[in-house]
Amino acid sequence: MKIKEEKSKGLIKKYTVTIEAADFAANVDKKLASVSKNIKLPGFRAGHAPKSMIEQKYRPSVLGEVLDDMIKDAVNEVIDSNKLRPATTPDIKLDKFEDGKDIVFSMEAEVLPEIKLGDFSKISLTKYTAEVPAEEVEKAIKYMAASRRDSIKVEKNRALKKGDIAVIDFVGSIDGVEFQGGKGNAYPLEIGSGSFIPGYEDQLIGHKAGETVEVKTTFPKDYHAKDLAGKEALFVTTIKEIREIKEAEINDEFAKSMGAKDLADLKTQISARISEDYGNASRIKLKRDLLDIFDKEYKFEIPQKLIDAEYEIIEKQYKDAKAKNQLDEEDKNRSEKDILAEYKEIALRRVKLGLLLSEIGNSEKITLTADDVNKAIMNEAKRYPGQEKMVMDYYLKNKQAVEAIKAPAYEEKIVDFVLSKAKLSDKKVSVEELYDFSEKAPAKAKKTTKKSA
Repeated sequence: MKIKEEKSKGLIKKYTVTIEAADFAANVDKKLASVSKNIKLPGFRAGHAPKSMIEQKYRPSVLGEVLDDMIKDAVNEVIDSNKLRPATTPDIKLDKFEDGKDIVFSMEAEVLPEIKLGDFSKISLTKYTAEVPAEEVEKAIKYMAASRRDSIKVEKNRALKKGDIAVIDFVGSIDGVEFQGGKGNAYPLEIGSGSFIPGYEDQLIGHKAGETVEVKTTFPKDYHAKDLAGKEALFVTTIKEIREIKEAEINDEFAKSMGAKDLADLKTQISARISEDYGNASRIKLKRDLLDIFDKEYKFEIPQKLIDAEYEIIEKQYKDAKAKNQLDEEDKNRSEKDILAEYKEIALRRVKLGLLLSEIGNSEKITLTADDVNKAIMNEAKRYPGQEKMVMDYYLKNKQAVEAIKAPAYEEKIVDFVLSKAKLSDKKVSVEELYDFSEKAPAKAKKTTKKSA
């Protein structure tokens, strides 16, 4: 086999590879001999058919198999002998393939860049922290109490008011024709919750149990069901019952029902959970600031194919969201050209930082352990309070989900390593500043520091 390196450009490496005809013929004969041992042709026992008959029938398919195998081996030889690190699968073009003659093919590989890592101890970062306000704990307890509240039937013959629950039957129609999903029976609707389309709940206020009300309202123009969006509808609604909401009493007994020893213990637990959320927000800011420094300080060539592949993923997500009318409000008012241009920059940044973090992981021999994976799964489960067991069971039964969580877990471990080397300074900020993830957020925090100093 002969390997000739052609003129390369940047990360693109090109080679012309020649496989000698004699080597190819020898491999074809070897393959045919192997195949013939198990071939049974009419009139002959297995392995005893004449070579000429076997060649006539099986040689064409054997040629293809041997060609594929030898090209694959040749590509691996080019990679190993030239110490290449392909970013993606190399492109192969068969230039010359004639029976009895040398085989020639071209190979083009886009390789990973060489990245020279800097001294992480010279990185300076600010870790933002916030104390848990007492009112946040009270708010959380009230929210928990709201989930435990009950309702009682109003026996008095009074009109429906905001804050009541109306148990209703309703039938919706547009131009006299009922539409799918516009019918309900004994539906408990909290008046003032805004859970129905705008204007519906207000028109029930002032009516009594037993009354039938013709509610006329218009579906929002951005309604998720496009066949209903912007159309005027009539809902014939019967108020079957009015119920008053009975709030849960917040005391030690309530706290025990939530799994705490008493109310004080419940407040401590809630404060700890909120503090953990603050810690996650702080971590997000810290990681973002680190990646911003990496993006600014490191300059190296990036494989275009990796950028294109990442951009395709982002573009598909955008187009799927657009088709389902699920775009962010900000993106709804922007041109697609501007949005896609921004996504190209995002794809570039993601690939660049991904390569850099991978290089750090390889250079520092950082590996992902079983404990790391279990920790990542537990952290994922914590995001769903009350459903932790269900999430854990999902990962136990789903190997693909476990594999999917490994990449982000490995990235976090690499980030942890860099942060352990960097210089970190703590800074207390307000909760609003902590959760301000806009691009100007760090600058705002710095400005506040100078002012307070």
